[in-house]
Amino acid sequence: MQEKKSFKEYLQNHTLIADGAMGTYYATLMKDDGAVSEMANLTQPDMIKQIHESYIQAGAKVIRTNTFAANRFALNISKEERTRMIQAACQLAHAAKAKASEHVWIAGSIGPIAENTAEGEEEILEEYKAMIDELLRGGVDLILFETFSDVYYIRPLVEYIREKSSIYVLTNFCLNKNGYTKVGISMNRLLAEIAEIEGIDGCGFNCGIGSGHMKHLVEQMKIPEGKQLAILPNAGYPEQMHYRMIFRDNAEYFKENMREIKAFGVDIIGGCCGTTPEHIKAMAEVIDVTKVEQKRVTRVSGEKSGEPVAKARNPFMEALQGERKVIAVELDPPYDANYEKLVEQALVLKKQGVDMMTMADSPMGRSRVDSILMSVKLGGEVALPAMPHVCCRDKNMIAMRSTLLGAYINGIRNLLVVTGDPVPSDSRTTTSSVFDYNSIRLMSFIKEMNEEHFKDDPIYYGGALNYARGNLDKIIERMQRKIDAGCSYFLTQPAYSDEDIERLRYIRSKLDTKILCGIMPFVSYRNANFVKNEFSDIYVPDDVLARYRMDMTKEEAEVVGAELAKELIEKMSEFADGFYFMLPFNRVSLLERINVKKQK
Repeated sequence: MQEKKSFKEYLQNHTLIADGAMGTYYATLMKDDGAVSEMANLTQPDMIKQIHESYIQAGAKVIRTNTFAANRFALNISKEERTRMIQAACQLAHAAKAKASEHVWIAGSIGPIAENTAEGEEEILEEYKAMIDELLRGGVDLILFETFSDVYYIRPLVEYIREKSSIYVLTNFCLNKNGYTKVGISMNRLLAEIAEIEGIDGCGFNCGIGSGHMKHLVEQMKIPEGKQLAILPNAGYPEQMHYRMIFRDNAEYFKENMREIKAFGVDIIGGCCGTTPEHIKAMAEVIDVTKVEQKRVTRVSGEKSGEPVAKARNPFMEALQGERKVIAVELDPPYDANYEKLVEQALVLKKQGVDMMTMADSPMGRSRVDSILMSVKLGGEVALPAMPHVCCRDKNMIAMRSTLLGAYINGIRNLLVVTGDPVPSDSRTTTSSVFDYNSIRLMSFIKEMNEEHFKDDPIYYGGALNYARGNLDKIIERMQRKIDAGCSYFLTQPAYSDEDIERLRYIRSKLDTKILCGIMPFVSYRNANFVKNEFSDIYVPDDVLARYRMDMTKEEAEVVGAELAKELIEKMSEFADGFYFMLPFNRVSLLERINVKKQK
């Protein structure tokens, strides 16, 4: 007889056994590590149905639809193919369920979409929503987000689900053996964030680690009150054998660990990568699903507590919060190992009373000396604070976390976080962009590192402001998202026209933040003409270009550039919190002509 209670009600008095892996088990059956199980919904439906039936026969009462990666970006398919794939997956799960002697629940599985596979966040959100719509239409009993690393997309998606349905929502995250996701968020930090999101019924962890490491982490978890707990670890860690990834046959070991994990009050228990029906069968034999045991895992409320932490001094932030205008100057690191000229230029900045030098991160996708290492070197030799730019183009989150930790222990406390320029078209066949995330996601990651590791001496970070890119309200909305992600200030693109300056004034009036207005004084007619015609996001009026002549001497052009800079400073001084100088070719001699000390 079919169970009439809701999924959540049923869990009040039962522990539910979930199925094991689909993707790795399918690949094992196919003897092909590259086999994509989601495609088999359409090409080999009988095999997918058989896998579901095998897990049900092994004792699983929850099966996941074969839709983990059933999205356009992961599989490079059309919207129509994605729709057919998810519809088929739901039909196959229902067909397997119909043959079961006891009630089986169907979880609609949604895995994370890599950000470097889509054009932007809106496109990713729309794809998630399309998956949710198809799963709801497919009659699943719960929506399962699995193997996520943070709640960034989960927040709006839960709101979307709640506008349509009261269906059970379960959110599972992927941890490493130390209890952190791949973006550096600790498990208990994640659980605290889950506590603040209305509409999530259950939370837990899957994938990433084996049952042994998972058992130790469960002991330390602080589960939000009112949320049920799901634990689905891997069989273990794979080994490479004859070009294939092989998981050990360790069903007995897995069984014993899962029995201990269940004793901590886990509500849903199952397996992930490497697990098979044998693992689930062995686990089901030793787990009492009807007895409610003492819930020894810590349950906590979502309320925050604790005294505020006194933070170490940050001279740049103190100056930015003060009354005077702050001066930052961008320098480009060299293309080679010859940095002596850069030291001389940095000394000029110090002499001119500059508050901060910023170090570009391979602008325009052309390789230069690493911005963080160059900042550490220059900052030490010149004794002037340095702010490296950090872009998302070149490093995945593992490398980025290592880089940020290295920057921190070397004294870097200020960063400019940018998405980064793409790799030039002539290099794309040999050099790939990473873009695992964008500037907002990276800011959120640094915010998490501050709260987890650097609470008493945090990294402060700013963002880039392209005031000319699209609708002003959209620009302001994106800036607010950066502020919410911990962004303390913005450095803008250079502005030359009265219209662009008014756009900056309007933006500054709408946000509670600090803005350093960009100043780029041209150093020749060729330089001005290049920027005017090559950079679509920077508008150079004809009257500005007309100030320069092709036959000007270097000194004559610098005089014109300095006068232009002073005029722009005067126009923006009323609302600017400071100025951000981008000097073509590191031409620091312009600073003396502009007299930046006076501008402060």
